[in-house]
Amino acid sequence: MRDIKFRAWDKELKEYVDINNTAIDPTNGDVVEVGGYELLDVNYFAVLEQYTGLNDKNGVEIYENDILKSAGGNIEVVIYIDGRFEPVCWYDEKTYEVVGNVHQNADLLAADIERMIPDDIGNDIHEFLHGGDK
Repeated sequence: MRDIKFRAWDKELKEYVDINNTAIDPTNGDVVEVGGYELLDVNYFAVLEQYTGLNDKNGVEIYENDILKSAGGNIEVVIYIDGRFEPVCWYDEKTYEVVGNVHQNADLLAADIERMIPDDIGNDIHEFLHGGDK
């Protein structure tokens, strides 16, 4: 059985919420700031991200919205879809390395898109659609 853990990203403060001062309301998923035994305030800007139960090749815990680099150099984002965490559900998690997350390292995704869509593909598509060179 895997550990059930969450982390929360605060969209307004642009940082992860301090897990030691936070509770998750099990009835509605609200992230609540806690002071002692008192619930202080609901954080409506928090995005919950679940732990996959897996660690990368360096032992780092893998969560939803983490950016992973595969052994082949591909960059992928961890998502929860159809009852599983992709892409880590398909391969040995030890072939992945957590290199960031979508909140703080979106530039990693843009760089990979440029790598995956070189200009010659665009040229080929243009030629197919318009019957010749640009």
